[in-house]
Amino acid sequence: MRTRWTSLLAALLTAVMVWTAVAPFALAEEAAAADEYEPAFTQWNEDAPALKTLIEYVDAVTDESSPDYIPEPDRIAVFDMDGTLMGELYPTYLEYYMLAWRILKDPNCHPDAEMLAVGRALRDGALDKSYSSDMPMQHAIQAARAYAGMTLGEFSDFVTQILVREADGFENMTYATCFYLPMVEVVEYLQDNGFTCYVCSGSDRFICRVFIEGMLDIPYENIIGMDVELAATNQGDEDGLNYVFSATDDLVRTDHLLIKNLKTNKVLQIAQEIGHQPVLSFGNSSGDVSMHNYTIHKNAYRSAAFMLIADDGERDYGDPSKADSLRKRWEDSGYNVISMANDWKTIYGEDVVKTGEFHWMEELAEDRVPVDAAQAEQETAEDVQYVMYLGTNDKDTNKPVFTQEEAREQARDILIRHFGGYTMQEANGGWVDESGVNYQEYTLVIYLSDTTEEQVHAAADELLKVFNQSSVLIQKNPTSTEFYAGK
Repeated sequence: MRTRWTSLLAALLTAVMVWTAVAPFALAEEAAAADEYEPAFTQWNEDAPALKTLIEYVDAVTDESSPDYIPEPDRIAVFDMDGTLMGELYPTYLEYYMLAWRILKDPNCHPDAEMLAVGRALRDGALDKSYSSDMPMQHAIQAARAYAGMTLGEFSDFVTQILVREADGFENMTYATCFYLPMVEVVEYLQDNGFTCYVCSGSDRFICRVFIEGMLDIPYENIIGMDVELAATNQGDEDGLNYVFSATDDLVRTDHLLIKNLKTNKVLQIAQEIGHQPVLSFGNSSGDVSMHNYTIHKNAYRSAAFMLIADDGERDYGDPSKADSLRKRWEDSGYNVISMANDWKTIYGEDVVKTGEFHWMEELAEDRVPVDAAQAEQETAEDVQYVMYLGTNDKDTNKPVFTQEEAREQARDILIRHFGGYTMQEANGGWVDESGVNYQEYTLVIYLSDTTEEQVHAAADELLKVFNQSSVLIQKNPTSTEFYAGK
């Protein structure tokens, strides 16, 4: 995404190396040519009004001779996430899908009647948008409950397992890659011009952290979202002022919702966590109006707000019929409007295809019955241990794919992404083929607890591909696990 800047730097270096032979004006011409032929925005239509406004704004506030100049520490830009940086219409918010799957399908979740009702409402209302008006708060409350007890590593693994799936309603796109490419360019452009970018989302802060990693260069501390209270593993009901975090502790999510980060709550969180009034704000809905107004009113610096309109019904699931009324509403509020249909050359990439087909109801079909807390505790008392035997000889050549050290490193990198913990041992296997040739094989034996069959299979899929194996032997053993720390 930074082709323009890389090319421009190369041009400048070349010019410096031959400075004695090149006139100064030639350097300017070369830089101008780089600008002309390799624009920073390859995913936008050149005549997009919002893009022109943004570029003019950035030019003005980064020019030290301009009356609109803003020092770098005060160049703060805030972005909503769902519907602003990434899609939200397949067929509903990604966060809603995660919770519906957790409640209705995850064998590690034991929902009571209240939680099941919300999970089913999330499923049944997605396609026709028939959610009740209080669904955002219902979702937040039940999400806190459904993920309670998970360590931060376990929750990250859960989110990752959802993200690697194919996005419903599209071909050639996973949930992990459903970013709006034009908006990725906006973030990178602002960062290249000295802006510090923050995400301020109504979605869970820790979901946003996992989701953005690898796609946007925004550090964890610059991500604000819905929050639940955390606790130490062994803390129980003891207050954090009295309890001493120990070597055996981990951090776990609790069922105590701290804040649903929407509307004015976004303003409050920005003030508390950033400590600067933003000068740029990007959003897509009424949930972002307060953040926009906080940005553009009573600001010591020149500021601007941009509102996306989901009006593309060809490449995405937008509603063109609402475009005119939304445009007037946002422009009357003092916001710059970004039309996804008219301003963007592409949304997710040229190879991503909208199918118009959803497998939502089929995937989330279930026959669960509510359980009470006592039942849930009894059902989870017996753990299951998975033992995976991974050969390291290529299935086509019967020769090792990697050295033994490389094999351990490759396996470790895959396992650490999927599981909170694992144990790996080395072994040697052997077999005789049909022609009587005896083969020896370096084998990794991997022990996995506190996980699900789906997570194990997901990791095995990666291992099969990396090690070019025809299969991986997996044993499933009932077991009782205890982490004994002494008397």
